[in-house]
Amino acid sequence: MAETARELAAGTLGAECADVVDLYPESLLLATDDALTVFEDEVRALWEPSDEAVFGAVERVVLALNAIDGDAGHGGVGFCTEEREQLCEYIDLTLSENGVDVPALAARRGIDRAEITDSWRDW
Repeated sequence: MAETARELAAGTLGAECADVVDLYPESLLLATDDALTVFEDEVRALWEPSDEAVFGAVERVVLALNAIDGDAGHGGVGFCTEEREQLCEYIDLTLSENGVDVPALAARRGIDRAEITDSWRDW
């Protein structure tokens, strides 16, 4: 978003894109980045993670994202459908990149891979 704002200011991006900057307040972006960074660090620190440890990390990031999404301090802006899907994909990707077999993890809980955030997700 910062890059978009710079391009608008420099005139290298058309004025029709100006409303994009307002869609994502900096406070929303920073809070989301912080929550995801904590999640990444937590997952990286899991050595031979148990299902409980992995789901604990997923629960904590989802609850943090719930709080961010519901925070009126972001100008009433929260995550839209596309961002919600991207966040779920990011959680899955982060787990996978850190050695978690997400399909097997989900199967052991009797759920689909796409449902690993559903127990806690409000967004």
